[in-house]
Amino acid sequence: MGTVTTRLDSQAKSIFDDLGYTVSRDGEEIKAERKWRVVHVTPMPEPDDAPTSGRFRCFVTREGNCRDLERRLQRQKLEYDWAIIGVDEAGEYEVHATTVGW
Repeated sequence: MGTVTTRLDSQAKSIFDDLGYTVSRDGEEIKAERKWRVVHVTPMPEPDDAPTSGRFRCFVTREGNCRDLERRLQRQKLEYDWAIIGVDEAGEYEVHATTVGW
């Protein structure tokens, strides 16, 4: 795992922790749990194909990659709810796309 991925990993964990989720490592992903919801969080430094299964997923990427990642996810016609969080160099973040009303 490279520096960029490690930094995105830490930022993703911090974002979900700040949102009140219990955060743990789940292989290459992060598992964020709160009440009945379990969100699988994938740090994604570059737009890539997404996992094909799940119920709730969130992809954390660099701010400049959000649009490309959104298009890629839409083309995959995924059968789960997903969101994209874009993180800038200062660590600020914004939800850019979602298929569920979190």
